[in-house]
Amino acid sequence: MNLKSTNNVETNRYELELEVTPQEFDKAINEVFKRESKKMNVPGFRKGKAPRAFIEKYYGEEVFFEAAVNHLYRPMVTEAIEKSELKVVAVGDFKIEEIGKDKGVLCKLVVVVKPEVKIENYKGINVTKAPAVVTDGDIDNEIQRVRERNSRIMNVEDRAAENGDITVIDFDGYVDGKQFDGGKSEGYELTLGSGQFIPGFETQVEGHKIGEEFDVNVKFPEDYHAEDLKGKDAVFKVKLHEIKMKELPVVDDEFVKDVSEFDTLADYRADVEKKLLEQRQKAADADAENQLIDAVIEKVEAEIPEEMIENEVDEVINSFAYRLQSQGLNLETYLKYTAMTTDDLRKQYKPQAERQVKVRLGLEKIAELEGIKPTEEEIEAEFQKLADAYQMPLENVKNLVTEEAITGDIANQKAVDFVRENAVYLEEEKKEEKKPAAKRSTKKKTESKEKEADDSPEEKTEG
Repeated sequence: MNLKSTNNVETNRYELELEVTPQEFDKAINEVFKRESKKMNVPGFRKGKAPRAFIEKYYGEEVFFEAAVNHLYRPMVTEAIEKSELKVVAVGDFKIEEIGKDKGVLCKLVVVVKPEVKIENYKGINVTKAPAVVTDGDIDNEIQRVRERNSRIMNVEDRAAENGDITVIDFDGYVDGKQFDGGKSEGYELTLGSGQFIPGFETQVEGHKIGEEFDVNVKFPEDYHAEDLKGKDAVFKVKLHEIKMKELPVVDDEFVKDVSEFDTLADYRADVEKKLLEQRQKAADADAENQLIDAVIEKVEAEIPEEMIENEVDEVINSFAYRLQSQGLNLETYLKYTAMTTDDLRKQYKPQAERQVKVRLGLEKIAELEGIKPTEEEIEAEFQKLADAYQMPLENVKNLVTEEAITGDIANQKAVDFVRENAVYLEEEKKEEKKPAAKRSTKKKTESKEKEADDSPEEKTEG
C-alpha cells in the first residue's frame, strides 16, 4: 500500500490518498476467492469447486472486488495512518476513485486529527484551600452518630408520645368529608419530629397515649404534589398503637471498648479526631485539585472535533456498563428500568466527556511545553501495577495496552503534579467558630428524650 498524498481539507480533517498495487489487490482477491467460492455455484462444477477464472467469467470480473476491498480496509487504513504520522482520533469517509485488476485500487480516506492546542498561564494558578480543622463539637457529633448506631429500641408504656419517639399509628384522612387516595394506612411507623408528614401532623400526635383515638387537623401545602389536595384542609382519624424510644449507650470507657479497639474514652476521642482530620485533609486536597483542573480547562484554547467528544462518551458509557455488570446488571436492563434511551444516556454523559477531553488536551500540551516525559522505570512500574491489579501476567498486559497509552497517562499525571507544585495556595478565610454545645450528661444509663443526630427528613408521604 502506498500513501500518495496527505491533504488538509478543513480544520482537524485530512484527506489521505491511498494506492493498492495490482499485485496486492490480486493477492486480496485470491484470499477472498478461497473463502467465498465455497458458497458459489457454477454450471459444470460441483458447488465450491469452480476455479477462480471460471467464477469471474460466469459472475463477472468484479465479483470479488468489494469483498477484497473490505479484506484490505483495516490493514490499509492502519498502515496509512502510521505513514501519515498524523495524530488520528477518528476515521471518516472512505471512497474508491479507481479499481481494476490492472489498476489496483486508488481510494481516499478522511481522518479526524487532534486539534492544535494553545494554553498559557498555567503556572501560578490561584487555589483557595480550606484548612483542615476538627473541633470538639465535630468529635462529639461523630461519637453521637456511633451512639445512634448502637442504640436499642425500647417500648414505652407509662407516658404520652414525645418529640423523637417512634410511634405506630393507624390513620384515615378526609377532605371535604370524603376519603382521598393515599390518605389511609394501618400500623404505620412514624418518628415524631422527622418531618415525614405534612406540617402540623406529627406535633398533634405528641401528648397522646397508647390506645387513644383522636383527630389531627392539618392544611396541605400549596405546593403539595397531589393537585386535588393542594391548599386543602384535612382531618385525619388517628389511633395510636405503640410508642417506642431509642435508648442510647452512655459514652464511657465501657462504650469505647464495645465500639472500638481502644480502652479509654480519651484514646478513642483522639482517634476520632485523627480520622476526621484525615478525611477533611483529603477533601481539601481533592477540592484544590478540582480547582486546578477547572483552571486548566478554562485556559485550553482549541477547536475540538465533535468526534473526539463522541468517542469519549463511548468510553464513559462502556465504563458505566462495566460497573453495572459488576453489580449483576446490564446496560439494556438499566435503560429499561430508568425509562431512558441510549441517546438520553449519551446526552447525560456528554458534558462529562467534553470536560475529560479538554483536561487531557490541556495536560498533554503542558507536558509537551515543559518537556515532561516518563522514564522507562516509570513505564515498566505502571505496566506492573496494571498486571497486579488485574492479576494477569505482565506480558499479557503489554499485549493489551500500548506503551503509548501508558506513556500518555503517566505524562498527564506528571503534568498535574507540575501544575499543583506551581500553584499559589490561598488559605480560605476562617469562619467564626461556633462554641460547641454543652456535653450531655452521662450519669444516667438511659436517655428517654434524645433526637437522632443524623436524621435526614424523608420525602413527605401522604398524610
